[in-house]
Amino acid sequence: MIDLRYLRTLLALRETGSLVEAAEHVHVTQSALSHQIKDLEERIGAPLFIRKSRPIRFTVAGERLLTLADEVIPAIKSAERDLAKLTHGEAGRLHISIECHSCFEWLMPTLDRFRDHWPDVELDLISGFNFAPLPALLRGNLDLVITSDPQPLNGIRYTPLFSYESVLAVCNRHRLADCNYVTAQDLEEETVITYPVDTDRLDLFTRFLDPADIEPANIRTADLTLMIIQLVASGRGVAGLPNWALSEYLNRSYITAKPLGKEGLWCTLYAAYREEQEGYSYFTDFINTARESSFKHLVGIREVPETP
Repeated sequence: MIDLRYLRTLLALRETGSLVEAAEHVHVTQSALSHQIKDLEERIGAPLFIRKSRPIRFTVAGERLLTLADEVIPAIKSAERDLAKLTHGEAGRLHISIECHSCFEWLMPTLDRFRDHWPDVELDLISGFNFAPLPALLRGNLDLVITSDPQPLNGIRYTPLFSYESVLAVCNRHRLADCNYVTAQDLEEETVITYPVDTDRLDLFTRFLDPADIEPANIRTADLTLMIIQLVASGRGVAGLPNWALSEYLNRSYITAKPLGKEGLWCTLYAAYREEQEGYSYFTDFINTARESSFKHLVGIREVPETP
């Protein structure tokens, strides 16, 4: 008998291309994942992939099981959704606000999939530029907030979606372009380009400049990530942005990105919600779909263990 967890492991191997990343993806140790693979190979009497191949190359037996996984896992998820709808009902409301202002592009596929699964749930997307979303969530005006800045509010819980590195985007000709990493002091004479929100909602300030008691020479704002990139590329300033938001522009050599600090600045993106919402099946499904979509569409992010 083939255990479903083995099929999920094979899918993770195909998606990540390595044992280490696959183990993180399914939340087991590398040793436990290796034992799963060995056990499955003993059951079917054949190797699943060619050892020491990068990226992983699957054998005929491995490809056959991947085909099975592609058929079975989505079917099980679909059945679970149908059962949840029968048990808990299909209607509801999901009003979402995003504090991560470069999240819109990867969140769109999540919203499309969610509408297909839950057509009777009222879905709305609200920008967090001009108000504080977390207090609105607590009041019940919102149902979910995507944020990298969790606040200790009674009745609000946070589920991690993924970790990402916040980096500094600079012009290719900028004086910092050849540095190994950027220090807070390096930004004292710089114009920092940000989204039009308070600096206490931006990782570059709260976790990098403020602890060093450093202020940039100027702050300039732009509404869209593309506008920020264009300003940076033309030498009008520098910007702190998630690594995955810059991958396309880095691949095209439009800009250069540098770590913030010697160790880099890693942050976590959360889905914030009220405690009573945990019982809503469509709500849980949205968070799971958002996490799956992010790992499918974003480059350079990491799994994080779920915490209360």
